[in-house]
Amino acid sequence: MKKELLVTGGAGFIGANFIHYLIKHTDYAVTNVDALTYASHPFMQDVYSDNPHYRFLHCDLTNQEQLEQVFDQTYEAIIHFAAESHVDRSIQSATPFIDTNIKGTLNLLNAVRDGKAKKMIQISTDEVYGSLKETEPSFTEMTPLSPNNPYSASKAGADLLVHSYYNTFDVPVMITRCSNNYGPLQHLEKFIPKVITSALAGNKIPIYGDGGQIRDWLFVEDHCRAIHAVLEKGRIGSVYNIGGDEEQTNLAVVEQIIDYLGADPNLITFVEDRLGHDRRYSINYEKIQTELNWQPQINFAEGLKLTVQWYVEKFKRNKREAK
Repeated sequence: MKKELLVTGGAGFIGANFIHYLIKHTDYAVTNVDALTYASHPFMQDVYSDNPHYRFLHCDLTNQEQLEQVFDQTYEAIIHFAAESHVDRSIQSATPFIDTNIKGTLNLLNAVRDGKAKKMIQISTDEVYGSLKETEPSFTEMTPLSPNNPYSASKAGADLLVHSYYNTFDVPVMITRCSNNYGPLQHLEKFIPKVITSALAGNKIPIYGDGGQIRDWLFVEDHCRAIHAVLEKGRIGSVYNIGGDEEQTNLAVVEQIIDYLGADPNLITFVEDRLGHDRRYSINYEKIQTELNWQPQINFAEGLKLTVQWYVEKFKRNKREAK
């Protein structure tokens, strides 16, 4: 009998990549639920429409009536990606982030508590830890939560709910906290896709502040492998940090993209810094490496090349279709 997984937000960037990974590397049956917001990829329905191991259900996790239709079976696990995730949008309006990231997570936790899934993995972010100075050690799973913007606060709130359900109701849950993902299928509002597409179009490339903000970059396929390891071997009640071991300043990332594309460096435009902009993120992933034998396999130079090539092809397709 095949194992059934429920993947929330499976039409989004990381969720879609994870479903591709599962179908390619495992025999899990996947139910993908997604609200199909602006950042989703509806084509997921077409790609796997004839696959007996895949089904799609249009569902808003904050809508209890819709959610009840999803639980027509008991799932081996819920992999919970669904979230509003763009910091700039959360600064403009925090309400959708509270609704989706906290209320949606709460509804899923209640379902697991009621026996509708055997366990749940909450996909979170290193941003819940706050900001580091350049000389401070990397975040560990024991680093206190200290979110600095509405997005990261909503994810921290969801993480705390997950932790509380484990302690109060003995709900079988785990939390993963990843560093900045990049790769194919990421929405164009995100940093690396925005830089690539701006450079290809010859448009200005805006960089917040002095561009010295440091992020640890994780190729999305490496992230998918890590989540699979947690699904198969992770300890219930645990938090696992997932890092790429690739700290880069925003300016350095832009310069590498410009160099790869042969674009004009004068496209770089420094703009007023974002409100509450964290200076540095850095992930210590020793726990998942030791316990689950995972580590990133794709370095930043290789991953960035693959990513740029994917967006170049997408840019060319869009131009052909526009003719």
